[in-house]
Amino acid sequence: MAEEFRVERDSMGEVRVPAAAYYGAQTQRALENFALSGMRFPRRFLEALGWIKECAARTLGELGELDAALALAIERAAREVRRGELDAEFPLDVFQTGSGTSTHMNANEVIANRAAELMGRARGEGAVHPNDHVNRGQSSNDVMPSALHLAARLGMVHDLLPALAVLQQALEVKAVAFGGDLKLGRTHLQDATPLFFGQEFSGWAAQLGHAERRVQRAADGLAELALGGTAVGTGLNAPAGFATRAIECLSEATGLPFRAATNAFEAQGARDAALEASGALKVVAASLMKIAEDIRLLGSGPRAGLGELRLPAVQPGSSIMPGKVNPVICEAVTQVAAQVVGNDAAITIGAFRGQLQLNAFIPLIAHNLLSSIELLARASRVFAERCVEGLAIEREAAARQVEESLAMATALAPAIGYDRAAAIAKRAYATGRRVREVAREAGVLSDAELERVLDPARQARPEQGDDR
Repeated sequence: MAEEFRVERDSMGEVRVPAAAYYGAQTQRALENFALSGMRFPRRFLEALGWIKECAARTLGELGELDAALALAIERAAREVRRGELDAEFPLDVFQTGSGTSTHMNANEVIANRAAELMGRARGEGAVHPNDHVNRGQSSNDVMPSALHLAARLGMVHDLLPALAVLQQALEVKAVAFGGDLKLGRTHLQDATPLFFGQEFSGWAAQLGHAERRVQRAADGLAELALGGTAVGTGLNAPAGFATRAIECLSEATGLPFRAATNAFEAQGARDAALEASGALKVVAASLMKIAEDIRLLGSGPRAGLGELRLPAVQPGSSIMPGKVNPVICEAVTQVAAQVVGNDAAITIGAFRGQLQLNAFIPLIAHNLLSSIELLARASRVFAERCVEGLAIEREAAARQVEESLAMATALAPAIGYDRAAAIAKRAYATGRRVREVAREAGVLSDAELERVLDPARQARPEQGDDR
């Protein structure tokens, strides 16, 4: 059966639009113009647009700028957008006009037609106008930057921060559980002095704690909204008090504090806060990369690698080698980290391409920033639940590596001098024996003193000395 169409008119003339669509002429033109990637604006961004249009309609009704029944219908339609009930009506490619006007008008058209339907009128009839009613007192140039900040702040606070907390907690649990188990330290991938597994895990947990604080600070930097600046930051055509009341509505509705930008010209011409947020996400990615790579390396083997950690087996690792199990979760996390760094590079380019009163890279910045937030949130939870929580220690292998390490000679240096300790280490290496054996044979210390100095636990917690 052939698809049915309706004819709509915009400022450029007539356009055929699918009869069943809530979107209208401008969306249809953009759909035909920007068939580039198949990537769509993320759910969080559409949610943010819905929030803004919902609060804008409520405010305009309170100010008497819209008829009460009309304002209520627009508010209800915007709420459906916010909740994701109309996501199928947002078909546009991320790569489009740099202000995001196409997707903004997509939202205005969908809300207008759905509001008309709620008032008993037909789609495409024009009973509710996307510009005159839904977009009253607004512009793509202040709505889209505001939606970017709102969406990213929501994602960071509600998605990423809880996920990072889950991963940090998983690492802290292991730090306590493995607190008394000794292992070999390594610097430059060479044997170093011993430490406890718990200490190593505590370092990773601390990284996540710092990451959470960085994300929170960056999220706070997104609290300023450009709403009310309209076209270039002057606020032309925005009713008096509109921005303040609409932003108050957004704060109350979302449970997160927002405020009008202290300088609308900065808020519309620059995307510095989004770039700062991306920078914080890049640091999170670096932390996840380091932790995942460390765990992957410590689990290498199981017989010809470091073999200190036993990673949970979640799937077969090879199509040719029976029984092989790979560190697949760690590898997925590191790929996510690499993607986030790539996203940050694109956001950086977009941020420094702001010109005069507009940054024409808003869709690119929004897509990459929200993608990074979502990827990091999901990767953190998967890492915690599918890898960290199931980690186990290979205690015998770890203890053997500690005892066989040439770095044991480090503890001898304060008692017998660096040069004599180095000679013992070299002798141990040349003869394939342990430092403890060579030192005892050389008679550099009494047996009792040698046992005290070479006690690995004492080396791992030197501040406790003999009173541990």
